[in-house]
Amino acid sequence: MTLQSRTNLDPRTPVLVGTGQTRERQGGVEPVDLMVRAARTAAADAGSTRLLELVDSVRVVGLLSWRYPDPGALVGARIGAAVRHTGYSGNGGSTPQVLVNGAAEDIAAGRSDVVLIGGAESWRTRTKLRAQKLRPDWTVQDESVPAADILVTDVPMAAESERRIGLDRPSYVYPLFEQALRVSAGRSLEEHREVVGGLWSRFSKIAATNPNAWVQREYTAAEISTPSPDNRMISTPYTKLLNSNNMVDQSAVLLMCSVETATRLGIPQENWVFPQSGTESHDTYAIAEREALDGSPAIRIAGARVLDLAGIGLDEVAYVDVYSCFPSAVQVAAKELGLALDDPGRPLTVTGGLTFGGGPWNNYVSHSIATMATRLRESPGSYGLVTANSGYLTKHAMGVYRTEPPVGGFKRLDVQAEVDAQRTTRALVSYAGRASAESWTVVYGRDGSPERGFLAARTATGERTLAVTTDAEDLVTLTEVDVAGQHVSVSEEGHFRFA
Repeated sequence: MTLQSRTNLDPRTPVLVGTGQTRERQGGVEPVDLMVRAARTAAADAGSTRLLELVDSVRVVGLLSWRYPDPGALVGARIGAAVRHTGYSGNGGSTPQVLVNGAAEDIAAGRSDVVLIGGAESWRTRTKLRAQKLRPDWTVQDESVPAADILVTDVPMAAESERRIGLDRPSYVYPLFEQALRVSAGRSLEEHREVVGGLWSRFSKIAATNPNAWVQREYTAAEISTPSPDNRMISTPYTKLLNSNNMVDQSAVLLMCSVETATRLGIPQENWVFPQSGTESHDTYAIAEREALDGSPAIRIAGARVLDLAGIGLDEVAYVDVYSCFPSAVQVAAKELGLALDDPGRPLTVTGGLTFGGGPWNNYVSHSIATMATRLRESPGSYGLVTANSGYLTKHAMGVYRTEPPVGGFKRLDVQAEVDAQRTTRALVSYAGRASAESWTVVYGRDGSPERGFLAARTATGERTLAVTTDAEDLVTLTEVDVAGQHVSVSEEGHFRFA
């Protein structure tokens, strides 16, 4: 579409005009002030000093570093905007893309005109202060401040089958997906370790040239996958460098508005990036109910539909950022979307991912969208695809972006009905008897000793059950032996031993 044809656009067409990212190495800055810095950077990026004062809606990604009932109100006041609406979210990494999808719809419908979306974490600062038993002197909103509207709720992460055995965090669950990927690929433990290390090495190479990345260094595959004093084993096969890095102080902000306002403010058209389409979906909330631990019907369907809505095929996508909290998340998404893991012409990240680019809890995708916008401006007319994930590969959101307006306007679709029609597995919360090992991981303590092992197992009739062990002999077996298909004995309390 030519610049001339842009003059005939619907004035309510939503457009991303400014992005801002900050990383605070010195520490000590509270989250809302990091957001304000990023917002000012975004306004400068847009090329309009007036844009911030026209913000009428501030939508904040859920924060973990500090509790604010309404952080959007603080951000609005500090940027000098007469904000009419504020929104907040629960926990989940898919939230930023969901907020973009919602803002695009609201701008198109005239419910909002200039929307600020973003988040921040000062987790590195907060963790250091906690270790010293200190509390930062940050802004406190008292009980008189009404809580902001919750625009996106928490992702469920506490199925009874998981809770009862202590399978309660991503660093325990994603290794189960990784083991399942290895088994289905038919690789040995060592072969798969090399694949995973190579994947993450390629991510680190992207981060090394990303000016907003937290870790700007390229690592070799061996450095990443081999345990060392600075890279301890967390849960097999994941070392520290194969986990998301939340020890950061980072912020990212996106500024969206209508084409009418962008034109009136004189924002250069070369800065415009248009959301083309967005989709949302979720896999089963209980991981034991999923048909396969190395797959995601929700990603497959949401990915296909977001491209359909944009009117393009995967081959037309020039840039991709696949949500990358752990290597298994990337591999599952790449498989479901039809992306190659090692295509030098189309890497799977534009930031370097959550280990190297930085993993500021729920807000990583604000950074990936911001970086994607930069890439697209550098390559006008190209398409970019952003994927986002919450929980245990649970909730998903997708977005397609381009510097040209979408034909027929922005399109959004919740594809859950289609996902719900897919096959699942019967999960047994409590089971006693014989089963076969399907996937497993061993959790290590900070001293380098194995502490417990988690197992996904199948009964003779195909149901899945989850179990745990602390037996020293079984932990050694789980660490050193490929136990896929081996028989185990599971107790009603959720403990297992090798039969």
